[in-house]
Amino acid sequence: MSQRYVPSVLVLAAIWGASYLFIKVGDRDFQPPTLMAARLAIAFVPLFAYVAWTRGGVRKAAREVASIWRAGLVLGVLSAALPFTLIAWGEKHIDSGVAGVVQASLPVFTALLALRFVQSERPTGPRIAGIALGLVGVGVLTGVDPGHGWWAVGGTLLVVASSISYAAGGLFGQTRTKTIPGPVLATATTFYGALVLLPWGLAELPSHTPNWKPVASLLALALAGTALAQVLLFHVLRLHGAAKVAFVTYLMPLFAVFYGATILGEPLRWSALAGLALILAGVALGSGTVVMRRRAALRTAP
Repeated sequence: MSQRYVPSVLVLAAIWGASYLFIKVGDRDFQPPTLMAARLAIAFVPLFAYVAWTRGGVRKAAREVASIWRAGLVLGVLSAALPFTLIAWGEKHIDSGVAGVVQASLPVFTALLALRFVQSERPTGPRIAGIALGLVGVGVLTGVDPGHGWWAVGGTLLVVASSISYAAGGLFGQTRTKTIPGPVLATATTFYGALVLLPWGLAELPSHTPNWKPVASLLALALAGTALAQVLLFHVLRLHGAAKVAFVTYLMPLFAVFYGATILGEPLRWSALAGLALILAGVALGSGTVVMRRRAALRTAP
């Protein structure tokens, strides 16, 4: 079996895992709405250039982005402006590694919402057990050992809310990718997400000149964590399928914890490690990974 998808998945997980580090550093001099409005506005430029290059010119790219403004606006809020800002607020009170671990619960919330809003989904024993196990992991992260008191609990809950927003945006976007090319949808998402945040971001501009580290983190967050990651995501989806992209869920929090501990000196709390183990086990059950592997083994058995 070919393993050519592994380098791409590792790079994508490393980039997305680093986003929590960049947000933590960017929070030092930028308020969350300003940081994320700038992130989306900067990321839009290379994404639009990529769409113009691959879709036949600037005018055609602009028409395509304008023609899907409804889908772009919904995804701009649910998959960009709202969750980005919630994570940035949350990271003012919790470690970047903890934020990355909490985000690993995204497939659990996706499965939970799918049970209600996607008619094709039917609850089964293993999936329900996986959802419950993942939620227990979130509970461990939130309430057992918050680390910095109630502010940390609030920060963790903000990141949980961002995962729910991502899940809702993902289910909505899943229905749109059947008719809209992925890069066009990603470009529209950044554009309309930036428009939503721009007035708030301008109102929260820093009163002093930001240090070079938060500025560099903002650029890395926009160009690598958003623009490059989106292009790489659709590359992996096109060549290897969504099942391979799912492995990013398992790897991303490990990178986030590693970056936070080695670069920012964040402590490795037992609650974060226990919560991560419970969440990933819940993801494996709730997303159907374990069931799919068992069925695949049955199909290939002599």
